[in-house]
Amino acid sequence: MPPPLILASQSTSRQAMLHSAGVTFQAMPARVDEATVTAALLAENAHPRDIADALAEMKADKIARKHPDAVVIGSDQVMAFEGTVFSKPESEVDALDQLMRLSGKTHSQISAVVLVHEGQPVWRTVSIAKLTMRDASPAYLEGYITRNWSGIRHSVGAYQIEAEGARLFTRIDGPYHTVLGMPLLPLLSYLTQRGWIEG
Repeated sequence: MPPPLILASQSTSRQAMLHSAGVTFQAMPARVDEATVTAALLAENAHPRDIADALAEMKADKIARKHPDAVVIGSDQVMAFEGTVFSKPESEVDALDQLMRLSGKTHSQISAVVLVHEGQPVWRTVSIAKLTMRDASPAYLEGYITRNWSGIRHSVGAYQIEAEGARLFTRIDGPYHTVLGMPLLPLLSYLTQRGWIEG
């Protein structure tokens, strides 16, 4: 019998991805001080992909300590733009500042996933998508934020590509699920290969 799967996240988008793929799992939020960890890694000149990977592993490891028999899925996402790593907007003003900086330019969404089983990381992957935003007017961006604040306040970059945020972009190069926050297809392939989900 395959071990239980636990998603170490309260992210609704990550949960929705797994539910849509027919995966049976339990979601448990991992309390990790992402801001402090990110700041420490940036001080060491860590690459954004390494930050995403480290945060994903920390989340999985934290839940795995309490559930050693489970396969724990840790995932995290980092947004990089012109040498800066973005975090979730703290206010509507912060969201507008982020979107104005991104307007008309290309940035990267970097999503990592790490699986921890029996106390050890057993698999990991990092995926990168590049998104080009159209040159949106400040008036449209302000309206967008007002209409969508309840959802985008939890999103790095202050947008949700699966909703009205799609209107902000002219091009996406890379996996769609990476933009949503988790490299789903490689994860499903590995879980199937190990016999942890039916395939």
